[in-house]
Amino acid sequence: MGSERWKERGRQLLQTPFLRELFYVITLSLLSLILPLSFLLLARLANAHYIISFTSLPSSLPFSSLFPLSLLYTNPSYPNLLHLLVSIISFTALLQALMGHFAFIPHSNSNSTKSTTTPTSQAYLYTAWALLCTFDVCVVLGIEGTIADGFWPLDLDGISIGIGRGSARSINLMIRVVFFIGMHETMLHWSRVTVRPVVDDTVLRVVREERLVERVAMAASFGGLWWWGLRKEVEAMVVILEVKRELLMNVELADVVNCLLYYLTITIALVRLYWGLVWVAKFLCTSLQRNYDQSGDGDDDDSKV
Repeated sequence: MGSERWKERGRQLLQTPFLRELFYVITLSLLSLILPLSFLLLARLANAHYIISFTSLPSSLPFSSLFPLSLLYTNPSYPNLLHLLVSIISFTALLQALMGHFAFIPHSNSNSTKSTTTPTSQAYLYTAWALLCTFDVCVVLGIEGTIADGFWPLDLDGISIGIGRGSARSINLMIRVVFFIGMHETMLHWSRVTVRPVVDDTVLRVVREERLVERVAMAASFGGLWWWGLRKEVEAMVVILEVKRELLMNVELADVVNCLLYYLTITIALVRLYWGLVWVAKFLCTSLQRNYDQSGDGDDDDSKV
């Protein structure tokens, strides 16, 4: 009798609006981090393959003993499923940045601040679920495999010893900031296109507008991940390619794809910064025009008096 009472109280507590909103924000933020973690895993895979190229180990993945990963990452020299998924999300994020008004979500416009009650189609939800689960399997098992096999990130400054002070230090603070902006914009696009429809349908059962607290939570979680180590490890996607070229090593197709993804993210940031400058210029021109018109009207009234 007492256990049933406690179960009923717990059920009622979980159904309170505050806890439901808290669970919604936490779930949305954690699932949105899957995309930055995908870049982290790609960088670690590049690190692992770079280490293998200098050892007598067979040219295979360090965690190929894990059966699910052996299906997803059959050959580290060529792009894998995760490369394909990240490329799709990054490319659509670039299109979104270029055509700001275009919406990839069928039930709402990501740039709109007005709420909508139009339900998401079941086909789109099934596609979002499949994409989210595939990302989750690739990222979680992949990062766990690299940690279990002891493949921790390399010192990017150290791998360039012997070839001058170049490659690893060529990425300065400005490029890091630009990449941070691009990664954040790509993560927001991933969240709006895939994560939010799934979480809305699962937790709230309705489609609602994007709120400020949700964006703040996602930005804070991404900032924590960036400071924890993503800012250092992700540079391996482009540094290792430069190091291999300077050492006259064989450049694999996967290295080229990693480099393209890195610069694609930077391009997204540059496009966003460009539109931000355009918005600021329009705002300043509108304000100056308004002040000029008001001053002109005041002069006309004085002349009439």
